[in-house]
Amino acid sequence: MIRIILADDHPVVREGIRGMLSAYDDIDVVAQAASGPEAVALVAALTPDLVLMDLRMPGGDGVQATREIASRHPGTRVVVLTTYETDQDILRAIEAGASGYLLKDIAPAELARSVRAAAAGETVLATSAASALLGRVQGRQPAPALSPQELRVLALAADGRTNAAIGAELFLGEATVKTYLSRAYEKLGVSDRTSAVRRALELGLLG
Repeated sequence: MIRIILADDHPVVREGIRGMLSAYDDIDVVAQAASGPEAVALVAALTPDLVLMDLRMPGGDGVQATREIASRHPGTRVVVLTTYETDQDILRAIEAGASGYLLKDIAPAELARSVRAAAAGETVLATSAASALLGRVQGRQPAPALSPQELRVLALAADGRTNAAIGAELFLGEATVKTYLSRAYEKLGVSDRTSAVRRALELGLLG
């Protein structure tokens, strides 16, 4: 029997995953956690075989929880199960000690197979996660380094602020805001605000 803890801040999601896995006689969901710290505490108390860990949760994210579990309880495997698939998210999770990285659109049968494989010591990866890791191994160029001020300007742009509103927030002139945005566009390889925000989110530069 593979004993599992589900860690996700959405109760409906947890119940959906539990329901999917309840169809398999060799998989038992022994507990559910709504945050990273709660997952860590449950692992200490129950010593499960596996944790299915959401990546972003209020009160403590999945990456930090994964790091703590991998360090303190090496007998418990952690597989990230999330909707996020940026290279940065994937690499952070794997570097923290996750044994796998899956997306929530996975089919029930594939999820069950992945759980069994991870519990047996294998690494299980969604296609996007495998590509990200392959890129790291092959020396893919890292995400462009935006300055702190460029990131602040871009974050406010992502929030829908106009250049004037961004300037008022950061005590900058509109021309200066435009300059910061232009520099960000160039570094990100885009030509407009919408594309810049989308690219920054894909690279994990914006929360």
